Amino acid sequence: MIYLELFWSFFQIGLFSIGGGYAALPLIREQVTEIHHWLDMTAFIDIVTISQMTPGPIAINAATFVGTQVGGLPGAVIATVGCVTPSCIIVLFLAWLYYKYRQMTVIQGVLGGLRPAVVSLIAAAGLSILITAFWTDGVVTPNLSDIDFAAVVLFAIALFVLRKWKPNPIYVMIGTGVVGGVIYGFGLV
Repeated sequence: MIYLELFWSFFQIGLFSIGGGYAALPLIREQVTEIHHWLDMTAFIDIVTISQMTPGPIAINAATFVGTQVGGLPGAVIATVGCVTPSCIIVLFLAWLYYKYRQMTVIQGVLGGLRPAVVSLIAAAGLSILITAFWTDGVVTPNLSDIDFAAVVLFAIALFVLRKWKPNPIYVMIGTGVVGGVIYGFGLV
């Protein structure tokens, strides 16, 4: 039964994650943490972090990692197939439609209308992750003692470095991972 739930959950995510992996994060979070309670929010953020660090699309990586946590290797395969199946079907159909009707202004209008919705999905996912990273309980409170200032400082430094010098993001991730490992691993906060 768990395999069917994994397939169906990630099939729905794959079906409605217009805009790519980051746009799928709110859908994955809802299915994994709220509907099925397979993971808590902290474990979900860890999976998102691992999914971003590993090669490949974030939604598929997340499906694989969640499937592994919930149902082992068969769960990983089933969740991944569930996530990929709707995309394959939709892309084949849309490619055929686009090729046939690409000159129509209505098609260009639809694509223009989808852009703001995709940006809002990505922003919602980013805001969710930011709140979980900055507040110890993952809930925004006015109490300053609930804010993880080390995470805020790491975020600000990483953002500054990325915007100012535009290095390879992998180097920034490795650097913040090492610094975070020292800070959190040795209990400096």
